[in-house]
Amino acid sequence: MDRLLEPERCYRAVASRDARFDGWFVTAVATTGIYCRPSCPARTPLARNVTFFSTAAAAQGAGYRACRRCRPDAVPGSPEWDVRADVVARAMRLIADGEVERSGVPGLAARLGYSERQLHRLLTAELGVGPLALARAQRAETARLLIETTDLSMTDIAFAAGFASIRQFNDTVREVFALTPTELRRLVHGLHAGGVPGWLTLRLAVRAPFAADEVLLFLGAHAVPGLEEWDGTTFSRVLDLPHGPGVVRLSPAADGGAAVIARLKLTALRDLGVAVARCRRLLDLDADPVAVDDVLGADPALAGLVAGAPGRRVPASPDADELAVRAVIGQQVSLAGARTLTARLVRAAGTPLPEPVGTLTCVFPRPAALAEADLTAVGLTGTRRRTVHALAAALADGSVSLDPGADREEAGRALLAVPGIGPWTAALVALRGLADPDVWLPGDLALRRALAALGSSDADAATRWRPWRSYAVLHLWALAAPRLFTRPPTATTCRPPSDRSAS
Repeated sequence: MDRLLEPERCYRAVASRDARFDGWFVTAVATTGIYCRPSCPARTPLARNVTFFSTAAAAQGAGYRACRRCRPDAVPGSPEWDVRADVVARAMRLIADGEVERSGVPGLAARLGYSERQLHRLLTAELGVGPLALARAQRAETARLLIETTDLSMTDIAFAAGFASIRQFNDTVREVFALTPTELRRLVHGLHAGGVPGWLTLRLAVRAPFAADEVLLFLGAHAVPGLEEWDGTTFSRVLDLPHGPGVVRLSPAADGGAAVIARLKLTALRDLGVAVARCRRLLDLDADPVAVDDVLGADPALAGLVAGAPGRRVPASPDADELAVRAVIGQQVSLAGARTLTARLVRAAGTPLPEPVGTLTCVFPRPAALAEADLTAVGLTGTRRRTVHALAAALADGSVSLDPGADREEAGRALLAVPGIGPWTAALVALRGLADPDVWLPGDLALRRALAALGSSDADAATRWRPWRSYAVLHLWALAAPRLFTRPPTATTCRPPSDRSAS
């Protein structure tokens, strides 16, 4: 059993088939040799026959296979890795983003500032397995997605999922799912969406309650022409992936369930796992809405807002470097102005797609290119232009690091050292770039207006809603700027902000 799991609490969740715990842990049953999600509809096993693991990789390492009935690998991820800031959580975020596939365990360890031996010891002590086993479990999940959602040959799937050989692919699929790849495809044949040739169609799981239309509208209101697109239902954008650009189209599940449909067009199929992880971060799909609402809803000032929008999420960015640049551009300008300026920057310094996809034409410029780009025609003030160049140079040389494994406190200090970046901008990067769930935006005009309507103050609110202040920010933005959200406000509405607000 993993060190941090409480057996009695876990067993109560299993006995009640509580779907809120799906993704938090898996239940391994000794008498069947399988592991399940907590909400598995099968008969509840006896307590003496179960062991709890916080990751599927740990259950696989102990010799268990995935349940075919409840499909424990097709659940939201654990919210714990986004909440925590320690090295294990940072490692888990990097592994999900494909760091082991790109640079191996040595690269992962170096990125975290540890030796390979130290990192393996830390992960094994808490999770029961090391980084290679965690990455292997992720490869198995990517393989399953490709088997079920494409007509690709098994050879193509094996290498796209990151396996070194066909034999390794076949052995892993059999060990994890107790089926050969061909049997796994036959089992689900006809169950996945057909989609358009060249596109992968996936259903992204999410914990209820969840309002996909609200999250997508918020992103759509911020859409930058050429980089992003919003048609009122579907939000589309270009993704800058390790092996080439991709495009994703995100829309609510047609059946109204707590899920998002993602349609992906990738340059390289081996980027599928990374693309899915970034889409999940973009939409905040791994959040624990019940835990958030329990804390915020207990405060009389927020109770009405929380009751009116249960499970509200914090839309983030698939690329924190991009978000940081956009935050600088958005300083002291309206939302429409920020979109216009960012679109000009993308046209001036971004990389064109090989072929446009609808109105999507460019990849957001990477830091090294942006640091050298001529931005005089973009329309930024001289001061803002110098800040963009300084930030891009700092991101390019590594003095500011904003990848999924970044130390959030260290990243904040590094951002504040860049001329032209103050506490508000650094906090916005933490909130929507690094997906930190506990961020307050000092001096945000929309928050001040919303707090005034609630009879509260900025100084008071900056501490009272820990550890979920990022979600409090979204509730207050919805009060101050209802046009960015699908649900109408449930309390007195403030005037929509004109600058440094609801960014």
